[in-house]
Amino acid sequence: METLDLNCEKRELGTKGKVRALRRVGKVPGVVYGPKTAAMPIALAGLSLKASVTGDASQRLLRLQAAESDLNGRHVIIKDVQRAPITGEFLHADLYEVDLTAKLQVTVPLRFQGKAKGTADGGILQPLVRTIDVECLPTDIPEAIDVDVTELGIHDAVHISALQFGPNVSPVFDSDYALVTVLPPTVEAAPVAAEAAPEEGAAAAPAEGAEAAPAAEAAGAAKKGEKAEAGKK
Repeated sequence: METLDLNCEKRELGTKGKVRALRRVGKVPGVVYGPKTAAMPIALAGLSLKASVTGDASQRLLRLQAAESDLNGRHVIIKDVQRAPITGEFLHADLYEVDLTAKLQVTVPLRFQGKAKGTADGGILQPLVRTIDVECLPTDIPEAIDVDVTELGIHDAVHISALQFGPNVSPVFDSDYALVTVLPPTVEAAPVAAEAAPEEGAAAAPAEGAEAAPAAEAAGAAKKGEKAEAGKK
């Protein structure tokens, strides 16, 4: 991967007012540290920092560019960047100085390539993770790890053990977990047909036996009337 330059300068630790003054002129407060280096407060050029963290690989190898000889030329990776919750403005950056001759563990993105054959049957390609941890020299940090999904059918998956890595890059994992799969098509339940409602103005059909009961009552009433008339005669 290409090594990018990151412009910076030393800064003095100060009050919140001094920190805000740095941000007003487009600089971001930060610190650089390492296993053999004491923490040093620095100010980073905001545009240079943004270019370093918005690419595919946020843990790419960076080379500091500074007027101070004890800071210029150091090789670092970005360990953490704090942002404002609403605006996304950079608030602070932690840089970790690396030894170019010693391996380290970094997180790199996955890059899914191809069209899964299961999608032709209505399946849905579903990435399960988007980054993995690898171990390598700082100069061998990959921009991304390619994952070929072409042969994936429905319910198939690509596991981390199936990936191809560079000769100097090794994956770091405890279990052979799945990275991406093809889900089956989503099937919606057919809507239940509504019972036919009677037309407007039409009487609803009586329940079984409902019509017979009123008729019987009417017949009984008629018979009682006949008997009463007979008694008067």
